[in-house]
Amino acid sequence: MNLSQLTIPVTIILVPQGAEYQAICRGIKQITGRPLPLILSIPIGAEPVTKYLETWLQTTTNFPEHYPPQVVLMGLCGSLSSNYSVGDIVVYNDCVAIDRNQDRPQPLVQQCCSQLTSLVHEKLGKKANLVRGLSSDRIISSSLEKRQLGQSYQADVVDMEGFATLSVINPKGFAVAMVRVISDDSYYNIPDLTPAISADGSLKPLPLAMGMLKQPIAATRLIRGSLRGLKVLQQVTIRLFSL
Repeated sequence: MNLSQLTIPVTIILVPQGAEYQAICRGIKQITGRPLPLILSIPIGAEPVTKYLETWLQTTTNFPEHYPPQVVLMGLCGSLSSNYSVGDIVVYNDCVAIDRNQDRPQPLVQQCCSQLTSLVHEKLGKKANLVRGLSSDRIISSSLEKRQLGQSYQADVVDMEGFATLSVINPKGFAVAMVRVISDDSYYNIPDLTPAISADGSLKPLPLAMGMLKQPIAATRLIRGSLRGLKVLQQVTIRLFSL
């Protein structure tokens, strides 16, 4: 049987709160005829998502029948390479963290589950690209810095939750795959919206609006890219979890 015809045995979807979570939910609502995965809305950023997942693991005892749980982290990401553009689908092989320790010879790496990753990649077909992800503790707004980070870490895309998520749940024996859609490329700057992210990983509306207003052209480009990325993310959800 073609692997793309198989049902992906995922029991949990992790997705950043807000528009990304809503896109996933819209996709899942269109799926019938199979048990649907649990969708967890996670905060933005490494520290908030680490605290969230650690608390969730401590308070959740009713894990689904498939054990270890099969988890897919989904959402949007930024491109670090000219090879990947807005709307492209990426599946992570592994994820590295931006390392402030200059003395460390190699970057910190967390692996995704190879078996689940292969299933997800086959299910999505040729449109999905296997990549290395880079997790940052802030939004990388400069196109020049994006390309430099991509070269330094041999990474293709950037997010803010991937490495932290794997660091928390990999040791618990979970099988984790990561699927994202690119919402901003490596050619143009985007607004620096890091000040709009609160300590608990939620977005602050006023600083978000102010950050957008300061750079209207970049903001317009980011909004367009995000809307396109969210549309693709919804389509990916339907394709990934449909029978």
